[in-house]
Amino acid sequence: MQRRHFMKLTGLLATLPAINGIAATTEKTASSKKQIYEWRIYTLEGDGDGLDAFFRDTLIPAYNRKNIKAGAFAPYKKEEKERRLLLFVYPDIDTYYKVKKDIWKDTTFRKAAQPFFDQTAPKPAYFNFESYLCEAFDKIPVMRMPDKNRTLLELRTYHSPNEEANQRKIAMFNNDEIEIFDKVGVNSVCYGEIMAGPIMPAIMYLTWYKDEPTRAEAWNKFGKHPDWQRIKDMPEYAYTATRNTSLFLSPLPYSQI
Repeated sequence: MQRRHFMKLTGLLATLPAINGIAATTEKTASSKKQIYEWRIYTLEGDGDGLDAFFRDTLIPAYNRKNIKAGAFAPYKKEEKERRLLLFVYPDIDTYYKVKKDIWKDTTFRKAAQPFFDQTAPKPAYFNFESYLCEAFDKIPVMRMPDKNRTLLELRTYHSPNEEANQRKIAMFNNDEIEIFDKVGVNSVCYGEIMAGPIMPAIMYLTWYKDEPTRAEAWNKFGKHPDWQRIKDMPEYAYTATRNTSLFLSPLPYSQI
């Protein structure tokens, strides 16, 4: 973003709607409910085989019994410390809260999970896990399922310098950026504003690709697209994301996303 835009921003914001208006998308949705995404990022102790078995055979089936779909991913390239990422998709925040409580009342889950808990209490399977609770964007209130031929997914996190800038970044996606993604082959899965987590204010979003060359081609098209060239230096979007991180992921065999 050019620095001259920052000087224009104060005057411009006075003419813009309040934060809710800034974040509102131009596309109206039929329902006011937006999905809730719970990301868990586990840092493993060991190779992860036992944890994979627990996720596949016990934890995810318990969530499925409550009509919650789960994605399961590993980093695309091997890391020194292995990680696993789970994505639970809830229809709304009330369901998230209910499932978090009810899972421990599920006797089938408790019976199946107890051997894993007993085994890993003295010898943990993971060092810890980070949790991010996100609310879907207006533009895509319900997750888009990737094709089965996806081999590469990308989880991006955009950090904003403050909450107001974060709302303007969300508006950028809702009003313009996601539509450009659709045109160039950056295949959307889900977008979420982080409502609670270790990194705030920020957003997280997931996209998918057939392979690495397909991703490179899509992002090359994005950078050159006239719509991106039109919006990237617009003053209302200045300084909305000051840092971003990207993590390439592979879907695990038991992933439902």
